[in-house]
Amino acid sequence: MLFSNMRIVEASTEKPIPVEIYPVEKSELKLFSKKRYSFDWSSESKFEVYKLVISRTEDALGLISMDRIPQEWRIHIRLIAVSKENLGSGKIYENIAGVLIAYASKIALEDFGEHACISLKPKTQIAKLYMEKYNMKITGMLLSLEVPELLNLINRYDYD
Repeated sequence: MLFSNMRIVEASTEKPIPVEIYPVEKSELKLFSKKRYSFDWSSESKFEVYKLVISRTEDALGLISMDRIPQEWRIHIRLIAVSKENLGSGKIYENIAGVLIAYASKIALEDFGEHACISLKPKTQIAKLYMEKYNMKITGMLLSLEVPELLNLINRYDYD
């Protein structure tokens, strides 16, 4: 599934850059090193993994692993990572994680309609960022978004 009109932003110029999100083949997972993407992505072979690339390029700037949980009308984000060069004050591109979360939100809405929900279990030190930047709410041990917040997030990061 490819959603058009998603964009990240070049940090130095604030220029919007069109991106595409593609499924990652199981054979590709070993290419995503822990050094660049923070996790061992080969362990995600049983789940849906997607990569965000600048349109007409191959280099993955971000990755997301998801698990669809239809009995709960939910997509659980297992892992999300932005490439090391796009973290912190010296990053090249902004909004990579936001676009990936918006992508998961669109899939949740497509699958579950008005009952849609996305969730993730953040590392303690980043939970506050998810709550502040993406308006996620604490739901037990997880953070989550439901409708209408899913729609707000999509509208913020997608130009469809």
